[in-house]
Amino acid sequence: MIRAPLVDGIGLWCDPHGRFDGSPALFVDRDGVIVEEAHYLGRADDVRLIPGAASAIAACNDACIPVVVVTNQSGIARGYYDWDGFLAVQGVITAELAAEGAHVDAVLACAYHRDGQAPYRVADHPWRKPQPGMILEAARRMGIDLARSWIIGDKADDLAAGAAAGLAGGILVMTGHGALEAERAAALALAHEGFAIESAPALPQAAAAAVGRMNGAVRQ
Repeated sequence: MIRAPLVDGIGLWCDPHGRFDGSPALFVDRDGVIVEEAHYLGRADDVRLIPGAASAIAACNDACIPVVVVTNQSGIARGYYDWDGFLAVQGVITAELAAEGAHVDAVLACAYHRDGQAPYRVADHPWRKPQPGMILEAARRMGIDLARSWIIGDKADDLAAGAAAGLAGGILVMTGHGALEAERAAALALAHEGFAIESAPALPQAAAAAVGRMNGAVRQ
């Protein structure tokens, strides 16, 4: 097993590339947002990028907005796959993004889950969304301005993590779990002064909206 990105040697993956001191970032969930929901994606052969995802990330790259993937990986805790499987999936995603001129600037993952097997059985771990730990760790390591950053996800828990981290807002996509009415209702309930909630059909529209909001915040 490759353990270098495992910051605790067990269940927390953190693989950032570079610092972006003072820059806002786009935080993005992985399954159901960048790749099609596969119900515990642990095999490279099952990776399917959502149409337009690569071009959306490339547009963020062109706009000098760092893209940070934050993903819960309870499939590891449940024993469906291991970190080697996760790494294999990430390898395919990285290659397919690169083929369209895109890249992500960091990947953070949390394998801990209350229903997991030892040593991953941990309830409400600070890194597991809706907790903000992955976002806060990325900001610490990369110098990200959280107050101007946004998050895109297909679950209310994704956006809740963004709200808890002090981001400017979150966008729920209608791909993956975002197609469920319950997720949409839960996401809308998170809106409050200082944290905006929007929705979009998929990552391309969501990323364009988020970059527009961040650029507007920079100009103000």
